Amino acid sequence: MTALRIILGDQLSEQISSLDGADPQQDIILMCEVTTEATYVKHHKKKLAFIFSAMRHFAEELQAKGYQVDYIRLDQDAPLHSFTEAIEQIFATHKLDHIITTEPGEYRVLMEQQSWAETFDLPVFIRPDTRFLCNHAEFERWSAGRKSLRMEYFYRDMRKKFAVLMEGDQPVGGQWNFDSENRKSPQPSFDVPDTYHSAPDAVTRDVLHLVETQFADHMGDTSQFHFAVTAAQARAALAQFIEERLPYFGDFQDAMIQGKPWMYHAHIGLYLNVGLLLPLDCITAAEQAYRDQKAPLNAVEGFIRQILGWREFVRGIYWQKMPDYAELNFFEAKRALPAFYWDADTKMNCMHQSVTETAQNAYAHHIQRLMVLGNFALLAGIDPRQVNDWFLSVYADAFEWVELPNVTGMALFADGGLLASKPYASGGTYINKMSNYCKGCSYKVNQKSGPDACPFNYLYWDFLDRNREKLGNNHRVGMMYKVYDRMADDKKQAIYYDSSAFLMGLDAKTNTG
Repeated sequence: MTALRIILGDQLSEQISSLDGADPQQDIILMCEVTTEATYVKHHKKKLAFIFSAMRHFAEELQAKGYQVDYIRLDQDAPLHSFTEAIEQIFATHKLDHIITTEPGEYRVLMEQQSWAETFDLPVFIRPDTRFLCNHAEFERWSAGRKSLRMEYFYRDMRKKFAVLMEGDQPVGGQWNFDSENRKSPQPSFDVPDTYHSAPDAVTRDVLHLVETQFADHMGDTSQFHFAVTAAQARAALAQFIEERLPYFGDFQDAMIQGKPWMYHAHIGLYLNVGLLLPLDCITAAEQAYRDQKAPLNAVEGFIRQILGWREFVRGIYWQKMPDYAELNFFEAKRALPAFYWDADTKMNCMHQSVTETAQNAYAHHIQRLMVLGNFALLAGIDPRQVNDWFLSVYADAFEWVELPNVTGMALFADGGLLASKPYASGGTYINKMSNYCKGCSYKVNQKSGPDACPFNYLYWDFLDRNREKLGNNHRVGMMYKVYDRMADDKKQAIYYDSSAFLMGLDAKTNTG
């Protein structure tokens, strides 16, 4: 019995379920670079280079261990457009009895997988992705009967399940969450250790040439490409973070400093999401750093919460609520995505910095994504589909299962509160507290109205005013409506006029900010 075992570009782990029980002498392993996956959104050049290079390195590792790998490259004479086409090509040269694959990270790919049994008249076995720590059935059991789904309670149950940062049945340190200690303001004088760098080898250099040649109109460039592209390199990146940046990650994980895009973050989400790292290995390494007194509890807990809590939680939401989740638009937002999300041509320095660093690195940390880029999209009423496509395009760690809930649910509140209990909306004060962006801005963060005022200031109140019918009964927003109601009429009128003028400028593409 010869099986065709398919490994997707985000499944680059020998522990992937599609390899379980594989016969290296008989089974065929298919890996393929296809145009649809590279272009269904205009992925950042560094994202494409990372995935293709990691795929090619992983294929070489499997071949070195004796597996029969049929690897289809995008730069062959007749590139293929879909996984289905790639399977058809394999069938032309091999006699196969069945297909084994691991469930993908995106709903549209699952739909394609589920069509293969009929297309090829063969049994198709779609196995669970066992790299994750909470399977679909477990999430269904956890969520059943709950009035609201909140990550905090899910996270506590996952801590108990895996005995992470626990003393018996109680959390280490006497509390589950140290987030309140993780919001210290930054100091521009910080000497932040650099992120992990790996020099491109011959395989990666070939990929860089491919990407620059075939995806010239995509965002970014491939210069200074330094991502890990093998599991060994990814483990080195994790170790470097644990040693150099984890001790400060907790205090300053929300901080933003102009010219220092990496800060104290781990920058391992892309490695986790393609399989070069496994989540429990990262969690264990961080917990050991705490046990060895190399990193404080607030830093270690905050890091672990992102992986054991948030990452697993958003995946559970995604697979439970798709495909309808992708169409949610609670505020009925319709505005087109401004061009400055691509070219950074804006007078708002926080937006300019965040987009510029995104273009350079295919990376921005979670506060840049949530409280700058996402916050602006929320306040300006930008169409969630366009915002989702942008986030999915530009970040190297973005796959739909993780991107869509974070943007639709967390950043845009487009799911009406399924994921978050309130919109993560704010004026310029928060950005000023957590960054030094405002000091270099053409707008004045302390000015609330007029042409020089920070647009976040008046857009925040305008957002609340125009969405009062939908948010007025939200207990976490109610206090802000009381503040708004106490404002003088002339102040409310200034908010309305300033917001209208700014948003009309966006719509007309004549706005300079």
